[in-house]
Amino acid sequence: MEYTVQKLASLAGVSSRTLRYYDEIGILKPARINSSGYRIYGQAEVDQLQQILFYRELGIGLEDIKLIITNPSFDARKALTEHRQKLIEKREQLNLLIANVEKTIAYKEGRMEMSDKEKFEGFKKKMIDENEEKYGREIREKYGNETMNRSNAQLQNMTKKEYEEVTALAEQVTKTLAEAMKTGNPACDLAQKAAELHKKWLTYYWHEYSKEAHAGLAQMYVDDERFKAYYDKEQPGTAEFLRDAILIYTSKA
Repeated sequence: MEYTVQKLASLAGVSSRTLRYYDEIGILKPARINSSGYRIYGQAEVDQLQQILFYRELGIGLEDIKLIITNPSFDARKALTEHRQKLIEKREQLNLLIANVEKTIAYKEGRMEMSDKEKFEGFKKKMIDENEEKYGREIREKYGNETMNRSNAQLQNMTKKEYEEVTALAEQVTKTLAEAMKTGNPACDLAQKAAELHKKWLTYYWHEYSKEAHAGLAQMYVDDERFKAYYDKEQPGTAEFLRDAILIYTSKA
């Protein structure tokens, strides 16, 4: 069966503008243009749109989706299996948060006890899942499964106090780094303070600290586009500045 832009948009629950944009950026081209100048989509395009929407639902950006589905080695059946697993994990995360809310209601109503650790279980699980989704593969390849698993376990077992401390530390790193960037000198006291704070932040997640691993992670912040985009979102060049500051810091440590 074939579809015009309007019919496919209605079928998929997206806007016609979205389909036209997908055509413009080359992520979903129509099968053909008819004699009246209308975009016409066939079964292959319908299936590809489904894949795109699955990836979008999982929070993957369009540029990354394009790289995935236009890769000659792309396997649609394998991708569907992976989508299914990710959606199951997402459902489990939602179930955990729902259970957490229900427990908290019961606790507030005096019907049960609830530890401080239990109050944060759903949120920590979400953080672990998001980190795995975004960076898990690269970190596992670089540092091994055992290191990543121990880091996840360390986060999951954090107390309320530790969770609050590591969250505050992350904000402090960001703030100090932004101030240090104004100097343009990764060796200055502020930049080295940011590197020190970054080390403290890491110790909440790492089973043991090493300056070599710290330096390696700093380099990954620059080499991996996703890490780089995260650090550079407010100020371009931040990832490289942090990398340089950490390399200076670890060379002296």
